[in-house]
Amino acid sequence: MTPERLLPDTCAWIDFFRGKPTPMAQALEHELLQGEVATCGVILYELIQGIKSSNEEKLVLNALQAVTHLEMSAELWIKAGHLSAELRKNGHTLPLSDLVIATLALEHELSVLTIDGHFDAIPGLTVTRG
Repeated sequence: MTPERLLPDTCAWIDFFRGKPTPMAQALEHELLQGEVATCGVILYELIQGIKSSNEEKLVLNALQAVTHLEMSAELWIKAGHLSAELRKNGHTLPLSDLVIATLALEHELSVLTIDGHFDAIPGLTVTRG
């Protein structure tokens, strides 16, 4: 497996932090060691809302300090809006969280590691399945 530039979706991080030996968790672990991994605010939000203890939160937050953190600028919010409008014209309505992840991945030339089929509808986006 060659190193990639990766923006793992929340589902990949969940498998990884829960220690599930899924192909997605294994791909994320490999890229954490060999490639470039990033995260963003919406993924952090989704992870935090599912945390059940302060120890678990500390573990997650400490681990995420080791990866690049990306955020949306005003320009990227406009790009996300254009992307959403284009997808809707083609019959695809995606959740805002997926649009944010996709916009950041496209802007920074990252592959999205996910099992979520929403990402397949996004032109030019590289999707990794693990």
